[in-house]
Amino acid sequence: MVTHVPAEAQGDERGALLAFIEEQRGGIRRSLLGLTDEQARTRPSASELSLGGLLKHVAEVEQSWLARARQEPPAVRRDETNWHETFQLVGDETVASQLAYWEQVAADTEKYIRSAPSLDDTFPLPPDPWFPPEGRVSLRWLCLHLIRETARHAGHADIIRESLDGKTAFELVALEQAG
Repeated sequence: MVTHVPAEAQGDERGALLAFIEEQRGGIRRSLLGLTDEQARTRPSASELSLGGLLKHVAEVEQSWLARARQEPPAVRRDETNWHETFQLVGDETVASQLAYWEQVAADTEKYIRSAPSLDDTFPLPPDPWFPPEGRVSLRWLCLHLIRETARHAGHADIIRESLDGKTAFELVALEQAG
């Protein structure tokens, strides 16, 4: 952990979960500090991953899980024909546009989780073959999943950024605080 997540108010489970999601979002946002869109599109390793692509992916994933919880279709439908586009900036997409989109998604997530009657409320999983038939998950599970998903990609972002210009997560925290 590069930054400290403040302790939640006594009994504020929602606040704690949302704070940990935000902390991981910060790791990905910081990985993009000072980079051009061209640098953010760069794939400096054997992986297909770029910082811009990771940013787009985590924003889409968070939005799609929020849509599932609301039992609505996701803003962007992905299947085998366009799945690769979730990991790359395409067309006129920029880091700035994706950051703005993710900021709105994050605000929607916070509002939805804070306004839900209970974190024990459940919603159905889609009928995709990788989910259990007629599976359901809770809003608590959703928050934990978003922490896991975002943290996993924040780690990828650390490696990609360090491969691009040698900056580590600690240096990026200092850069963010100075800016």
